[in-house]
Amino acid sequence: MKTRGELTRDPDKGKIAGVCAGVAEYFGIELWLVRILVVSAFFLTAGTFIVVSYVAAWFILEKKSTRHGPSHFKGTSSNHGESGTKGKGWHNANDDEDEKVKVKSKVWQSGEPPKQAFVDIKQRFEKNEVRLRQIETYVTSAQYQLNREINNL
Repeated sequence: MKTRGELTRDPDKGKIAGVCAGVAEYFGIELWLVRILVVSAFFLTAGTFIVVSYVAAWFILEKKSTRHGPSHFKGTSSNHGESGTKGKGWHNANDDEDEKVKVKSKVWQSGEPPKQAFVDIKQRFEKNEVRLRQIETYVTSAQYQLNREINNL
């Protein structure tokens, strides 16, 4: 069973303070659904209670820590060709490659639709295949043999 982790707010995904984004991530549901529930609760029930609760959560919950930084998007790394000459450059992978693709089975669950998840996984395999070809090219090159002989001296 997957543990939920800590309830935090996510201002990067949020409109006002990121409280709804944090709640959506904590419970594993879509962000739009949480926003609709909050707005519906505001208009259909005690509106002042919802506003006070939101403001309290804004001050109580900590901001979500960003581990990936601004370069979290999938892209090509510029140092793959050069790092292969060091002998261990193929171990240096991006952090986003280790993330699992979350596929949603129901509309309200968070994650990617199956078609988009398939496209993302296919792109990852293609990227890994290119990296593997670069590694094979380097290992079978004369430069690799020369570096190996120099290191053995």
